[in-house]
Amino acid sequence: FASSSSSIPSSVSLSIKPYALSSFCSNPTSKFRGLRPLSYIPSSSAAALAVELDYGSHCPGENFTEEIQPGVDGEAVTNIPVKAFFLATSINLGSIQAEYGPPNIVSPTSSRTPKYIALGFRDMPSKAIGMQLHENLCHNRYMVVFQYGSAVLLNVEDHEVDLFLNIARRHASGLLKEEDMRKDDYTIKEKPALVEEMQGGADYIVLKHLDIDGIRIIGSVLGESIALEYSESRVDSKVKEFAEINREMEMTGNFNMDRKTLFQLVGAANSILADIILKVGLFDRSEIAWREAKYAQIYEYLREEYEVAQRFGNLQIKLKFVEHNIHFLQEVLQNRKSDLLEWCIIVLLSIENVIGLYEIIRDSTAGPL
Repeated sequence: FASSSSSIPSSVSLSIKPYALSSFCSNPTSKFRGLRPLSYIPSSSAAALAVELDYGSHCPGENFTEEIQPGVDGEAVTNIPVKAFFLATSINLGSIQAEYGPPNIVSPTSSRTPKYIALGFRDMPSKAIGMQLHENLCHNRYMVVFQYGSAVLLNVEDHEVDLFLNIARRHASGLLKEEDMRKDDYTIKEKPALVEEMQGGADYIVLKHLDIDGIRIIGSVLGESIALEYSESRVDSKVKEFAEINREMEMTGNFNMDRKTLFQLVGAANSILADIILKVGLFDRSEIAWREAKYAQIYEYLREEYEVAQRFGNLQIKLKFVEHNIHFLQEVLQNRKSDLLEWCIIVLLSIENVIGLYEIIRDSTAGPL
């Protein structure tokens, strides 16, 4: 990290501060902006991440991660970028928790073992560069990591994405290639003057206040949606494969496929559905949404916005097409096997007849003694 650290002025001291749930102010209007850093000695991984981040880009007058603009009615609106990724088939949450520990893990409010963990980071530039943003969301970064392979980044700039995704990659199995990864962008707009708790928009949601439970609920829907998108791409590839097989059968009247390849297709189709229902838990309602109505409203709105139920229904239709083709090909292979067995029986009967005929001729030529 020598090249990164050399570009930071010597008068600037950097660190990444963690968040814990207890650090939120009791005043709901300051739950997200009023975060206070806890005193702790960062782990080696957190320290390395602090060195790699380009904090100079947060100086006044430059591009901030957070963008504060006046709304239509003149009220201030905070734009918070959200990026969702599907990068692996499995992520070990326990090893992430062991590496970063309680200082960086935002403790879950759920009593059940969650399928995700939320990590919070804060960078604290020195006041020597004229910045007093210690309570500004610009320097509050969150990452929600899901055990089924999704990662949702909140308030992270484009040039910092790989630094945060590497946290998940180090503890992931079944890493996807760059071209196979899935990505989605979303925006949270925080507007304290909003009368309702939330409003929807095209690729964004407006919230009166954003707190850690809001981050969890939004992250969970985006994480499920991006995982569903990856499953859709897998099913589409299977549908395309069977379409090519059917086209070949139409042209030639035959197809070339062994039983092993067919069983692999069966396993792939079954694993897609199992991953969506069991690993992702697409229909497991969030406990946060059960607990409070405003989070339930956000949860239901986002699932409707991302058409989760409709997309899953379309996925099932495609899987039924794949299943129908699999059954058909199984019958064809079974008929091939039956034909082979019939020919074996015919050959054996022919051999038996030849042997019997030979014995009759031998006995007749030998004659009585």
